[in-house]
Parts: sequence; structure tokens; C-alpha cells
Amino acid sequence: MTPVSPMRVLYLITARGGSKSIPKKNLARIGGLSLVGFKARAAQGAASCARLMISTDDPEIQDEARALGVDVPFTRPAELATDTASSDDVVRHAMDWVESQEGPNPYDAVMLLEPSSPFARSEDFDGAVRLMAERQANVVVGMRPTEVATVFVGPMDDEGRITRIIDQMAGLAGLRRQDQRQEYTMNGALYLMRWDYYKRVGLRYADRERTYGYPMDRFHSIEIDEPVDLDIAQFFVEWGRVDLSHWAARDV
Repeated sequence: MTPVSPMRVLYLITARGGSKSIPKKNLARIGGLSLVGFKARAAQGAASCARLMISTDDPEIQDEARALGVDVPFTRPAELATDTASSDDVVRHAMDWVESQEGPNPYDAVMLLEPSSPFARSEDFDGAVRLMAERQANVVVGMRPTEVATVFVGPMDDEGRITRIIDQMAGLAGLRRQDQRQEYTMNGALYLMRWDYYKRVGLRYADRERTYGYPMDRFHSIEIDEPVDLDIAQFFVEWGRVDLSHWAARDV
């Protein structure tokens, strides 16, 4: 039996056609499944997914989405498909469209899904929704552990000196690198925003107190930005670090 979700969530895949680093990136395939497909399959298995739709300007991506059982209710306006258009603008456009069809506040939250971080699973999406419900969060974002604490990270000056890093390390009081508290950064796998909050504020990172991170391991947090990232993702699959059965075809 599918568990009951504490919230009704609109799942929104955002996938524009243009990509400079990897042509047609959102249609690139890992293990036979497109990056759009990974997000679609995981969303379809999430108990909290009340509706799954895509915002794209690209006819090929629209066809791929339809074949995967994703709702393609509109074509994204050209001004929201440029390099400079913000994802917040894209999400707000989709929310406005949904409200024009379904009325105000039809969902508890909206889940932004970017195909460039393909390995998020259904359980991650539902886990983020549970976290939002339990903590009364306004925003929950996917996070991955960083390899190095920020105290050991900094710039080199024009002559190659690492003065800034040395100054930061001076305050460690003898603590070893491995003794530093684990730090995290966003992994791009999921962005969950409470509907009424996001409609009012329009920005993901505006609430310091009620924005939470949902931690994921490094293997399920890979982001596809350059061609080599596709090779790394395929390596994770071939060596069993990522199990593709999570994204098996479902009845939709």
C-alpha cells in the first residue's frame, strides 16, 4: 500500500532546450534513461506527488516528457528559456498558470526538479516533504556533504600565497582536519517550497529560520554540468554505487 503523504505537492520538472556545456543535456542518457526520465520516474513513485508537470521550451523535451507520462500543459515562454532567466521566475510562471486553471493555493507546496541532478529517488522527495511537514518549514533543499571544511578553503593571491587559508586555520586550536564538523552544500536534487510562502515571497532563500536541508549521499548528489560528469554518473551505475532499479518504469 502506498503511504499517505502529509502534504499535496505539485512536482515541477524544469528543462530548457539550450545548453552550452552539453548539447541537449536534459535528453542525455544514463543507463538508457534520459535525465528528464530520472526525475519523472522518481516523482511518479513519490506518495506526495499530487501532479507532475514540466516547464520547457523545447519540442523534443516535450515529446520525451509525454512518453514518460508527464503532463505538458504549456510551452515555456522564450524570455524564461534564456541563460539569464532565473529558476524562481520559471517556477512562479508555472504556479501562476496552475492557479489560473485550478484556483488559488491548489497545493500545499511545489517541488522544483532539475534534471541535471538525476539521482534523487522517490524516498528523497517524500523525505523532504515529511521534513517540511514536521518542522513547519517554508523551504527544504537537497544537500550533500562537502569533501573539505570551509576553514581549509580559500583563495591564492596573485603571487600564489595562501595567506587567507593560513589565517583561517590559525583559529583551529589544534583540531585535526578530520575533527571538523561535517559541512554541506546544495546538491540541486530537489527544492521544495511551501506554496503560500513562495507565492508571497517569490525567492527560495529568503527565510533564514525556516529553511532546512535534506541530506543525501555523494553518489546520489552528482550534478551533470560538464561531459565528464556523465562519465562519472555512468561509473557510479556500473560499479553499483547507484542502483537503477529505483527508476524502473512504472504504470502511469
